[in-house]
Amino acid sequence: MSHRLTTAIRICDAAKAILRKTRSFPGEASNDQDVALQMKELGVEPMLLALAMELALKAWFVFDFDDPKHSKSHDLAKLYGRLKSQSREKLDREFKQSVAPYHSNIFYVDYGIEDVLYQHKDAFVDWRYMHEPKSTMFDRGAFEATLDMVIREFDKRYYTEPVRPPLPPESFTPGKL
Repeated sequence: MSHRLTTAIRICDAAKAILRKTRSFPGEASNDQDVALQMKELGVEPMLLALAMELALKAWFVFDFDDPKHSKSHDLAKLYGRLKSQSREKLDREFKQSVAPYHSNIFYVDYGIEDVLYQHKDAFVDWRYMHEPKSTMFDRGAFEATLDMVIREFDKRYYTEPVRPPLPPESFTPGKL
């Protein structure tokens, strides 16, 4: 397996791990004490989901360009814009088929993945610190569905086969296999 593919898979695996972790967070608050705790943790999920999307897009970049030196940007729209046009078209087409019908947005005529990424382009930076005012809302449902789709589509770019070690010479009996 090439270094490029190994690096891209490792980056995407990190994105999957973050997504799995955010899905394991507790749901709705059940009492006033839980509400206070949730207020303290308000920015954790958007920040982690944005980081996961950043990693997923960087995995696509490494795969596209055979270059492990991906962009240092946190801007999701810029990261998406740097992918090969075939990758952008593939992701947008899949977004329109599998995400947009369930997470429509009345503000866009031709709602695509670029719109979601632009709307949340600075989410990682914006949601890192509770004391800073947030300039945007975070649509967790649409964002998480988009992230899941980006990861799913990345996983379609390759397949793995287990490699079995050869049998040791002493296990070989002439005439029998």
